[in-house]
Amino acid sequence: MSVKLTEGAVETLLNSSQTDTDLVLQLLNIRQVTTAYGVPRFRLMLSDGRHFGASFLLATQLNHLLEENILACNCVCLVKKTIRNLLESGRHVVVVLDMEVLQSAEKTGEKIGNPTSYGNTSSPQMSASRSSVPASAAEPGPSYKNNISESLSPPQDYEKGFVGASPMKASPMKASPMKASPMKASPMKASPMKASPMKASPMKASPMKASPMKASPMKASPMKASPMKASPMKASPMKASSTSPGPSSKVIPLAGLNPYLPKWTIRARVSNKSSIRTWSNSRGEGKLFSFEMVDESGEIKITAFNNEVDRFFSLVEQGKVYFITKATLKIANKQYTTLKNDYEITLHAQSSIVPCDDSQDIPVLHCDFVPIAELENRDKDAIIDVIGVCKSADDVSRITMKNSREVSKRVLNLMDTTGKVVAVTVWGEDAEKFDASRQPVVVIKGARLSDFGGRSLSATFSSTVMVNPDLPEAFSLRAWYDQGGYAIDSQSLTETWSAGSGARTNWKTLSEVKNEQLGHGEKADYFSCLATLLYIRKENCLYQACPSADCNKKVVDQQNGLYRCEKCNREFPNFNYRLLLSANLADFGDNQWVTCFQETAEALLGHSAETLGQLRDTDETAFDEVFQKINFTTYIFRNRVKLETYNDESRVKVTVMDVQPIDHREYSRRLLGNIRKLASRI
Repeated sequence: MSVKLTEGAVETLLNSSQTDTDLVLQLLNIRQVTTAYGVPRFRLMLSDGRHFGASFLLATQLNHLLEENILACNCVCLVKKTIRNLLESGRHVVVVLDMEVLQSAEKTGEKIGNPTSYGNTSSPQMSASRSSVPASAAEPGPSYKNNISESLSPPQDYEKGFVGASPMKASPMKASPMKASPMKASPMKASPMKASPMKASPMKASPMKASPMKASPMKASPMKASPMKASPMKASPMKASSTSPGPSSKVIPLAGLNPYLPKWTIRARVSNKSSIRTWSNSRGEGKLFSFEMVDESGEIKITAFNNEVDRFFSLVEQGKVYFITKATLKIANKQYTTLKNDYEITLHAQSSIVPCDDSQDIPVLHCDFVPIAELENRDKDAIIDVIGVCKSADDVSRITMKNSREVSKRVLNLMDTTGKVVAVTVWGEDAEKFDASRQPVVVIKGARLSDFGGRSLSATFSSTVMVNPDLPEAFSLRAWYDQGGYAIDSQSLTETWSAGSGARTNWKTLSEVKNEQLGHGEKADYFSCLATLLYIRKENCLYQACPSADCNKKVVDQQNGLYRCEKCNREFPNFNYRLLLSANLADFGDNQWVTCFQETAEALLGHSAETLGQLRDTDETAFDEVFQKINFTTYIFRNRVKLETYNDESRVKVTVMDVQPIDHREYSRRLLGNIRKLASRI
C-alpha cells in the first residue's frame, strides 16, 4: 500500500503553537532522551518528503508504541495532535500528543523522497544575519540541563533557520590592531574591553545591514587596550532580550504538561474532589486533599498539603473551571491515582488558583467508557470507566473495615445498550445519598474490576460517581432505555450474593436443592428461591437475650429482678428480646423447613422483636394475628444450606440469610430467559 506524505507538514508543525489536523509523515530516526524524572522520553525525526525536523518529542502516554515495537524507523505515521513548547533555553520542542502508524517500517522499506533539514533554505535576510555573526555564535546554546540531556538539542542546521529566536554564546575573540573611526555614542556606556574570551552584551543589530537578531544577556568585562583607541562608537540603541519562556498567562493543555516547561498555566475543570484527610506517623502529622481536573486533552491529579489545604479547599469546587499556575509537576504515584497521566501536580506556597468564567469549551468529565459486555474480556483489578442505567439497587448496609472503621455500602445493578448487567459497589456518601427510585443513569470513573462471583465492579476512594451527568453518552443511554431498552431480556455478569454472607448463591427450586444434595460438601452452599411461607412455629420463637453488645446469649431469670448471662458472667437488670423462627417454605415442587434469625425474622414478620415480646406479654390475640397474617405470602429467600451432625444424627440445616419482596418484572424476565434456553435445546 502506497502512502502520500503531507507536503509542508514539518513546516506547519514547527511554526504552529498547536495542531489538531491529521498530517502524514515518515519517522526517520528515534533517540531516547535521558531525563531526571525517571520516565523515558523519545526524540523523533519526522519527514514530509521535502523537509525533516528533529525537534519532535513523543508524549509519554504514547511510549507504549515503542515498547510494543509499533513505532520504528521508516514507518509512516498519522500525526493527529501536537503542541509546541518553549524550553527555558529559548528553543522550541514540538510534543506529539496523538499519533498512529499508517504503514509499518517493513512495508515502507526506505526513506521516502530526499528531504532536507527544515531551515537550510534561508532567505537572503537570514543569510546576511548569519554572515555578520561568527560561526561559533550561531551554534545552539546549552539545553535545559536540569531536566533534559544535551541529546534533545535540535540539529545545528535546523536551529540556524531560527537563529533569531535562539540564545547564543559568544566564542572567544581576539582584537586585531585597527583604527577605529569616530562613532556616535550609544545609550550604553562603553567600558574598556579585554581581548580574551568574553560574554557579549545583548545586541539588536550589527553596524551593517542585517536581519534583526536577539542574543542572550551578556556582561561586558573590562579589557586591555590593544593598539586601538577607545573612541565613541556608533551603534543602534541596544535592547536587552528576555530569557523568560513567554508570558505566564499562556495556557498549556493538560496532555502537553511535561517537566521541560519552566513556566506554565493550565485551564481545566474540577471533575472530582476529595474530602480533607489527615495522617500521623513517625515523621509527624498533617492533612491533605486532592482533586482531579479535566480539559479537552486529558486529565490530571492535583494535591494540596497542610497550609495549602487551608488556602484552597474552600475555593476549589467540583464542576467549576480554574486557572492554575506556579505549581510543581512530578511523576504520578500510581498507587494513589487511576488517571491516565504520567504526571501529577502538587500545590505550594507560591501556587495560584483563579476561577475562570469562560468554561463552555471545557468538558465535564474525561471518560473512556467500556461496554459492560466487554468486562468479561478485561483483566482482574483493571481500572474501568463504566456508564449504565441503574435497574435496581440494594439497601444501604454498614460494614466494619480492617481498621475498625464502619463504612456504608450499596450495590447498584447497571445495564447498558449491550443488554448486560453488572453489580457495582459504591461507598460512603455515594451509597447513603443514592436514589434508585427513577432508575437514573450512573457514571463511575475509575472503578476496579473484580472476578469475585463472575464480574463485578467496586468504586475506590479515588473514583468519581455521577448520577444523571450532563454527558452526551448519558442522554443517549437514557433515550435508548426509555424507548424500549428496559424491556429487553438482560443478562447479569454478576452472580447474586446473599446479604451479609459474602457467599455465592444460585437460583434453585426446593426439589433441586434436595436432588443435587446441596450442603453435603465441606463448605456450605447458597441458593435463592421463590417460595411461599406455609407455617411458622410461634412457640419458643422469642427468647430473653443478654443486653450487652455483641452478646446474644440467652439469660436466666434470677427471680430477683436480675438476669444472668453465663457467657458474660454478669447479672443485668434488663434483657433484650431476640427472635428465632422455624418456618416451612414451599414451592411448586417441594417444601423445606428453614431457620430465620433476628434480622430476617423481623423483615418477614414486619415487627421488631421488642414489639412482639410486648404483644406476647400483654395481648396474645394481637400476637397470634401477626403470625396468621404472614402465612401464605410469597417472597424471594436467599439461603445457606449445610449438612450438620448433632448427637450422631445428620440433617440438612437451611438458614434464611435475606428476605426480599418479589420484583415481578425482573422475575418474569428471568423466567422468559429460562424458557428461551430450554426452547433452544429442542
